[in-house]
Amino acid sequence: RTQLRERIGQESESEAKTDGEPPSDNEIKPDTVTDVQPGANETPEVLNKALSEWWIRGVLTLAMICFFFIIIYLGPMVLMMIVLCVQIKCFQEIITIGYSVYHSYHLPWFRTLSGEYFLLCVNYFFYGETVTDYFFTLVQREEPLRILSKYHRFISFALYLTGFCMFVLSLVKKHYRLQFYMFGWTHVTLLIVVTQSHLIIHNLFEGMIWFIVPISCVICNDIMAYMFGFFFGRTPLIKLSPKKTWEGFIGGFFSTVVFGLLLSYVMAGYRYFVCPVEFNSDSNSFTVDCEPSELFQLHNYGLPSVVQSAIGWKTIHMYPFQIHSVALSAFASLIGPFGGFFASGFKRAFKIKDFANTIPGHGGIMDRFDCQYIMATFVNVYIASFIRGPNPSKVMQQLLALRLDQQLQIFNTLKSHLIEKGLLSASEEVA
Repeated sequence: RTQLRERIGQESESEAKTDGEPPSDNEIKPDTVTDVQPGANETPEVLNKALSEWWIRGVLTLAMICFFFIIIYLGPMVLMMIVLCVQIKCFQEIITIGYSVYHSYHLPWFRTLSGEYFLLCVNYFFYGETVTDYFFTLVQREEPLRILSKYHRFISFALYLTGFCMFVLSLVKKHYRLQFYMFGWTHVTLLIVVTQSHLIIHNLFEGMIWFIVPISCVICNDIMAYMFGFFFGRTPLIKLSPKKTWEGFIGGFFSTVVFGLLLSYVMAGYRYFVCPVEFNSDSNSFTVDCEPSELFQLHNYGLPSVVQSAIGWKTIHMYPFQIHSVALSAFASLIGPFGGFFASGFKRAFKIKDFANTIPGHGGIMDRFDCQYIMATFVNVYIASFIRGPNPSKVMQQLLALRLDQQLQIFNTLKSHLIEKGLLSASEEVA
């Protein structure tokens, strides 16, 4: 029992040091106390180092925000390419953590097979589905693309099955457990990173506002929660992140809701942000020009009597999308942080500070997107549940892909239905 207690104590001490938490008084040996306390001459050096780190972090934060504005200006195609690049980098960072412990094992082709190959297969499947849905006219115009689209799922399954068989053939005696462990690790990473990246692109096609507002709300909540926690934080929120406080959590919530309302009001007035992203077969380019839906047209809403007596207004002029932005902001500030808590627990489990050192002062790309992925999933589910309706353009695309006799049958059925509803007269039917 004594040996077990000593071993647990050593592991706890190691974990605390890895996480960057200072050791307690009981963990400091008496003969080293004088070495731990910084002298008067060392204090300016510590402050200068801290200021230098904050300066680097602040400059790179502004640089990332400017880069975000630039890619928005460049349009949806560039945004989709950036999402793909971020997805690949996040996948690489998580997979690297899994292999870091087992780098001494030399298993031929195993890493390439378990990582890059399955990543390629899953991306081929998801992006092939996207091309078929949103580039239908282009696909039907080119014979090779039409064949690939028709047998897309079979080809995707064949590619995955090939990787599965190659994985079985690559199994090495004495390393079975390691290889199956990494096989599962790879598939969970694909589920977390690739699938949700695909949902981000689907959100983008619904209109850039569905991409920009959720991401901005997560960023706003992250900043405001830090500010409120820094100045007013007293009550710890969760053990996984000791620096998180209830004051920061609540302050970030209210700030994010207000920010979401204001940002939505500004963006809802521009067609560039609210129109669905569609592919124009004539110009072979994306277009974001349309007649804004009811969701992005100003309406008058009556206020409750209590509010009227307080502010003196009877109605308020706002976009319906702003009401939906409250739900997006609430999720970004109440549930979104749990993506960060999950990432913190993951890093503590492997005794690492950051996923990588890609961005000085910020860690890896995954450290910046740990909350964005869960937010993207919510936005996609929200659109499918409360916003999206039947899409006439997609219905027409599917009709035009049918045989002529099938198109004629659908035409006659639709004409009969319209006559029954009184939208067509009998004379028009004879004509």
